[in-house]
Amino acid sequence: MLKLLENKFNVVCIILARGGSKSIPRKNLIDFCGKPLLVWSIGQALGSRYIKSVFVSSDSNEILCFAKKAGAGVILRPKQIAGDRASSEDALLHALVEVERRQQEKISIVVFLQATSPLRTPEDIDQAIEVFISKKADSLFSATRLEDFCLWQRNGQQWKSLNFDYRNRGRRQERDPLFLENGSIYIFKPNALRQLGNRLGGKITVYLMPFWKSYEIDEPSDVELCRYFMMNKILNCLKASKTRKVNK
Repeated sequence: MLKLLENKFNVVCIILARGGSKSIPRKNLIDFCGKPLLVWSIGQALGSRYIKSVFVSSDSNEILCFAKKAGAGVILRPKQIAGDRASSEDALLHALVEVERRQQEKISIVVFLQATSPLRTPEDIDQAIEVFISKKADSLFSATRLEDFCLWQRNGQQWKSLNFDYRNRGRRQERDPLFLENGSIYIFKPNALRQLGNRLGGKITVYLMPFWKSYEIDEPSDVELCRYFMMNKILNCLKASKTRKVNK
């Protein structure tokens, strides 16, 4: 798989990081486990075996300065596609044009990472790319399987059970599984985005991740929760792995 990707595909990672944030000021640059939050996603992308280049698109010169120091290429996003109402797809389309202009080479596969979802590893990215290739997909999203979730929907004053019948609950094992799009990893072919105006379309496939890797930082209360899993799950595993290699 590695040789196939190296020889055939130009895999580019794009990370979008706007400067404005209402819930957490300078959210993409807050200190998270000793690094600016954005830098974790850049490092994970640079650690991938398959990604050839990493770019950060932002309307903030401060963010772009940090991105460049972390080893990413930088793209200054125009103000008209950087406001609260601008879509990620608009920014991704702009980044595609800019990256191909600089590289003078067509992009084969785009890996889109959200900086506010730091609970991933380079191995997650590589495995997602392998799933994307093996399934011959046009797009992929990372997700987690929801175990024993009873979902309800409110319509005015009425409540409706969605994925089960509250009058006849049955056994948990008999319910169809549900999957939550967790926002950590998206992969797509550039033409799929250009033709559909959406990061997802065509033949869609999924890369499954553990539930704890689906937490993201949107509100101040999310920071400590994500920090716990980063320190006790991801970083502890990395330290243990390095110790084993040294002791061999």
